[in-house]
Amino acid sequence: MALNPSTLPARSFLYRELQKFGAVFGEVNGYASAMTVGADAAAEAAQARSLGLCDLSALKRIGFKGWATAEWLTSQGVTLEDAPNRVYPQGDGARVARLSKGEFVVLGDLEGRSTLPDRLGGAWSMASANGCFRVPREDASAWLTLTGAEGGAMFAKVCGVDLRPHKFPNNGIAQTSLARMNAIIMRADRGNTLAYDLVFDLASAVYLWGALLDAMAEFGGKPVGLDAIKALG
Repeated sequence: MALNPSTLPARSFLYRELQKFGAVFGEVNGYASAMTVGADAAAEAAQARSLGLCDLSALKRIGFKGWATAEWLTSQGVTLEDAPNRVYPQGDGARVARLSKGEFVVLGDLEGRSTLPDRLGGAWSMASANGCFRVPREDASAWLTLTGAEGGAMFAKVCGVDLRPHKFPNNGIAQTSLARMNAIIMRADRGNTLAYDLVFDLASAVYLWGALLDAMAEFGGKPVGLDAIKALG
C-alpha cells in the first residue's frame, strides 16, 4: 500500500515535486522517501543507468568540524587518510567525506545497515570531543544522487568543474558552484554505473532539483526512486 507522505512528521522538501512525477513513497528512517517514480522496476533501473536523479534526503548523514576532528573520528574507529577532497569508504557501507583538514561529512549506506552516523552522533559531546564540533547535516543539508552514463556531459551545462569520469576520479570531491549555488559533489559510482552524490543547502532543494531536471532534459534524464538506485549495486 502506497504511503501518504503527509502522514509522517518528516518529509523531504522535494516530496511535492516528486508527487508530480507519480512517486510512490515508503518510510525510511522515519521519513517519507520516494521508492519509485512513475515506472516499472526494469524501466526505472534502465533510466538510472542512463541518467537519473534521486532524492536521498531520508538517509542518515551527520557532519563534524574542528581542529581535532580527524583525531576524534579515528578514535571512534573511522578509517581516514590525510588527503582532503576525498571520500573514504568504511567497512560497514558508510562513507566519510573529508572536505578539509578538519571538516567531514558522514554518509550512511542505501540499505540503512550502517550504524556509523548514529553511533558517532551518540558518542559525540562537547566534553568528550574537545576541538570537534557537530554539524547538523541531516537537518541542514539535502542529499541527491545523480546516476548514469550521461552524467559527466550533463554537468558541463551547470558546473564549471570538469566532472567527466576520465577527469574526476571515483571518491573524488569537488566543492564548487552548481547551477549558481554552493554544493559538495562527490563521485560515488554504484556498481558499474557512474554516479555523483550532491550535498547542499536544504533550503535550496526545490531550486536545484528544478535546475538539474532542466539540464538533464537534453539527455533524456528523469527522476528515479530509491529502489532503482539500490538495484545498481
